[in-house]
Amino acid sequence: MPGLEYASILILALLAAGIGGFMLFANSWWGPKMPSAIKSEPFECGKDPIALPAGRLPVHFYVAAMLFVVLDVELVFLFPWAVLARELGRPGLAWMAVFVLIVVAAFGYAWQAGALDWGSTQQGRRERMKVK
Repeated sequence: MPGLEYASILILALLAAGIGGFMLFANSWWGPKMPSAIKSEPFECGKDPIALPAGRLPVHFYVAAMLFVVLDVELVFLFPWAVLARELGRPGLAWMAVFVLIVVAAFGYAWQAGALDWGSTQQGRRERMKVK
């Protein structure tokens, strides 16, 4: 039968959906119905918050997140290459070396530009930008 080889994948998907659905609703069926007053307080710590966090995050958090995404994309391309490295031979190795060199150059540029420098102050960054 042509679709029989996919039956195990369908069974696995149904089993995963069933277990996930059970765990999602098991708490509403058997869990506590009314949480205590302490559990209902903000931050669940028993203390009233002095002030809510305000303001924007520094740009470094966003830059670090973008660099992390670039690293993840690099790994997405490295894993299939590692699996097929013998079949791709030297041309595959050469193209992967070019790819890795481009990514390393990008990280080197980010490092040189101060994107990874968490310890310096804003004044120090301004002074470095004037020198360059």
